[in-house]
Amino acid sequence: MNKAEIKRFESLYERHLQKLALQGKSAKTIDAYGRAVRRLVSYFDCCPDKLSVQELEEYFAKLVKGYSWSTVKLDRLGLMFFWKHVLETDWQWLNIVKAPVVKTIPDILTREEIGRIIHGCRELRYRVFLFTTYSMGLRLEEALSLQIGDIDTGHMKVHIRRGKGHKDRLVPLPSRTLEALRLLWREHQHPKLLFPNYRGSIETIRQATNHMNNGGAQQAMKAVVTSCGIKKKSRSTASATVSQPTYSNPA
Repeated sequence: MNKAEIKRFESLYERHLQKLALQGKSAKTIDAYGRAVRRLVSYFDCCPDKLSVQELEEYFAKLVKGYSWSTVKLDRLGLMFFWKHVLETDWQWLNIVKAPVVKTIPDILTREEIGRIIHGCRELRYRVFLFTTYSMGLRLEEALSLQIGDIDTGHMKVHIRRGKGHKDRLVPLPSRTLEALRLLWREHQHPKLLFPNYRGSIETIRQATNHMNNGGAQQAMKAVVTSCGIKKKSRSTASATVSQPTYSNPA
């Protein structure tokens, strides 16, 4: 792209991000939709408003070969938003891309398998995190984002904020889960977060502004599942029926 095209694209891209934010899209959605536009521009090295339907069809044909359908669908949605709300032009050309409908049934972990996974974690923070996730049936991000103020010990409830669909909900708090969370908190004593980012000294952890890394939590779970010899594909949500480990000894 020449300087004029680069300037035009940067203006359109900023408008794209602004429109996404104004519609209340989550940070993950904004990132994914922004990446879809950047990937397209990088492929053609030109401002996207100059692309023909034939060129876009060619682009998606190659995208399907090199990426998963989940990525293709995200890019389709991102570009649909860009064409409709930023370029304010016809976006029906995106009907050329139609992902196959695949219905899968997730593997269900047994009570015994969940117990093995939780007890297989060597680090207390991961053991408590997994136990909290499974015992309350939370999604990964919901569990990681828990704060001290979300715990209502009087009613034994947990306030899950901005869950799926940006909706809040109250979830029953098992007594063993509360015991586990208290044990972990006594270790780090963060003034706000229940699962702070573990980096550096204990004082650094107490001053952390972000929760534990999503990728780290996922990798820890995959590692312990592998070490336990479990072949099923676990998910970030689970049934609340789990074995009840004892947390009197943090070792």
